Amino acid sequence: MYISLKEAHNIMGMAILFLLLFAIIAILIVFLRKKPFGKFSKVVSLIGLIIIHLQINIGIALYFLSPLGKSNFSGESMKHTISRFYIIEHPIGMILAAVLITIGYRRSKNTTRTNANRHLQILLFYGISLAIITYLIPWFLWN
Repeated sequence: MYISLKEAHNIMGMAILFLLLFAIIAILIVFLRKKPFGKFSKVVSLIGLIIIHLQINIGIALYFLSPLGKSNFSGESMKHTISRFYIIEHPIGMILAAVLITIGYRRSKNTTRTNANRHLQILLFYGISLAIITYLIPWFLWN
């Protein structure tokens, strides 16, 4: 089960990068063309929200099943860069990214905002989240 979850987490990680990048570019194009915040914008932002929450759920399961996660937590492992990355930095950063995406999605649903402001909420929060996710992916494993 651990191997399956790990592979799903890795594959979805790449899918998240591409989908968030697509969402940001698509919303940016709609924003620059001064189009209303319509069905397309809602669907694109919702897909980003759903996929990040699926990934977080898989990640939390991995955190408790993995030998690199919670069970490895000790003072000694905090001195080791890779152990600290898996125990603290990666999970907290990814949860923060998911929270930011959720905030951006919720703020874009506010109908009292202008269309431009709703697009900017998505661009800002999804962009920051994409930067955090890109920074905290364990690229050193994929050499």
